[in-house]
Amino acid sequence: MASEPKTKPTEQNVAEFLEQVAPAKRREDGIALAKIFTEVTGVEPTMWGPSLIGYGTYRYVSPSDPRRHGEWPKTGFSPRKAQLSLYGLKDLTAGAELLPSLGKYTEGAGCVYVKKLEDIDVDVLRQLIEIAYSRTDDPMPTGQ
Repeated sequence: MASEPKTKPTEQNVAEFLEQVAPAKRREDGIALAKIFTEVTGVEPTMWGPSLIGYGTYRYVSPSDPRRHGEWPKTGFSPRKAQLSLYGLKDLTAGAELLPSLGKYTEGAGCVYVKKLEDIDVDVLRQLIEIAYSRTDDPMPTGQ
């Protein structure tokens, strides 16, 4: 039996969450990111779990284990203490190709890490968000 995803949408208020983020610089960047993501996607954010701010949803099926499937935000971010985690920006081919133009960042398995907004090109970020938000309900491409 497939396990239930741990990160799910919650009723937590996004603005209230962002007001509690520390340190202050991470809070300021988080509020700015919320504005950017909302402007680009045209939708209001939803909290996913305790700290992920998501925009839109899509159904995924794990390429390595088809029993692992569920819903996930098309794109989003988390203003974590050490850095900003940006989700969905490199999942699609067009996003992966544009990503090197973003600026100063590092990559994790499913996200892009940024220390501060000043390190990246916000216009490129907007394009990456638009690409990520264009995702359909198709499963994630293999090898991504």
